[in-house]
Amino acid sequence: MLVAAAVCPHPPLLVPEAMGASGRSASRCHQARQHVDAQIRALRSACQGAAAALAAARPDVIAVVGAADRAAVYPDTAAGSLQTLGIPFVTGYGDPVLPLALTVGAWLIRALPAARPATGPPWRLHLQAVQRSLSAGDCLHVGAVLAGQAPRVALLAMGDGPARRAIGMPGAPDRPADDYAAEVAAALADADPARLARLDPARDAELVATGRPAWQVLAGAADGGRLRGRVEFAAAPLGVSYLVAVWER
Repeated sequence: MLVAAAVCPHPPLLVPEAMGASGRSASRCHQARQHVDAQIRALRSACQGAAAALAAARPDVIAVVGAADRAAVYPDTAAGSLQTLGIPFVTGYGDPVLPLALTVGAWLIRALPAARPATGPPWRLHLQAVQRSLSAGDCLHVGAVLAGQAPRVALLAMGDGPARRAIGMPGAPDRPADDYAAEVAAALADADPARLARLDPARDAELVATGRPAWQVLAGAADGGRLRGRVEFAAAPLGVSYLVAVWER
């Protein structure tokens, strides 16, 4: 049964190594750049708080789900890396195999204080990539299966909102992208799985949004559950919509 859930984005800048030792980007002289740096730090703090909320729910399993080119389930110790992006960061053990969403998600969970004791964390970590093109119905099914894995399941759904502005005209208005992000934010605030389930997969490419599959997995896991939601962060500091939310019983 799903006892808690969190939604986080997966920009590499969440990882402190991507911002440099000081936690700031290389370009600090411009006021606008400093504002973005402050937003990224706020985003990182919100994501860490959301991950902590999952641990506080005392789950048997924490499942991390994110979209990728292909579907796969990875061992709980599987490694992910940002080295292909020029960032000296690795999480896990062995050769890096995790896609970006799971690399960042696994890092968030593994960095929790409860994950550090030598005896291991009190939960099992489940890492699952869902194919970007997966239909809404199939995403809902994946979520229902995940929720049935254990008596107490917590889910971390990793995914970015619309990024069309970032690759088009940064800073320019984009009403469809903003409306979509607002729709998702409202569904997350209301802990409304039905609204997430209605998101149209055909809009993923149009809006350059990667979060829809993971959000619909969450919808499938939460179906029938009584949860309350809150949005901890909602902004587009780099022209990409980033949403952080927590659902709790």
